[in-house]
Amino acid sequence: MAFSILLDFTIRQGSFLLEIHEKVKAESLALFGPSGAGKTTVLDVIAGLRCPIQGEIRFGSRLLFSSQTGIDLPSRKRHIGYVPQDVSLFPHMSVRQNILYATGNSERGEFLRVTEILEVGPLLGHLVHELSGGERQRVALARALLSEPELLLMDEPFTALDLAFRERIVPYLLRVRDELRVPIIYVSHDTDEVQRIADQVIVLERGQVVAAGSTANFNLA
Repeated sequence: MAFSILLDFTIRQGSFLLEIHEKVKAESLALFGPSGAGKTTVLDVIAGLRCPIQGEIRFGSRLLFSSQTGIDLPSRKRHIGYVPQDVSLFPHMSVRQNILYATGNSERGEFLRVTEILEVGPLLGHLVHELSGGERQRVALARALLSEPELLLMDEPFTALDLAFRERIVPYLLRVRDELRVPIIYVSHDTDEVQRIADQVIVLERGQVVAAGSTANFNLA
């Protein structure tokens, strides 16, 4: 599902200043660049976890933030799912309980479809410590999707996985994009992942946008 997003803001964190002034229409958008470029900061601002100095953020027709009008929707009202680098599953809960946490422990809506697509049904009775790294990523993704987000943010979710695990997880993410039709903004410094998952990319370096456009037109190596 194609989406449009306006990212037009400035944010300062200590001595680090990030500026972005981009309007993007995409099915999935990658934020690409080296560590420290500001990719995670952009996700945090979209999610409502950090507040810009000034600017505007608009997702589709919804205004999420505007320094001019004083609008700053709280995270819980932005309808955004967020899968951070640290998947942050609850170790004392089963997989089922972790996944259902976002729904108030009710197996409603898309529960069956999400668990089927991500193939976590056989894991529902397991505890977190019994899962592999790839399984934890799929559980975290299922939990985010069960919150019924209008937008999914993913912050380098495969960084801690070896190449074999990454190759097994990426197809699940592609199914989320193509079958569940959930728009994705995806942070990565892996060129292959960006080319496979995203159709648009914003390249960041030291808090500045140095390039933006279709991934088909970029040599990110």
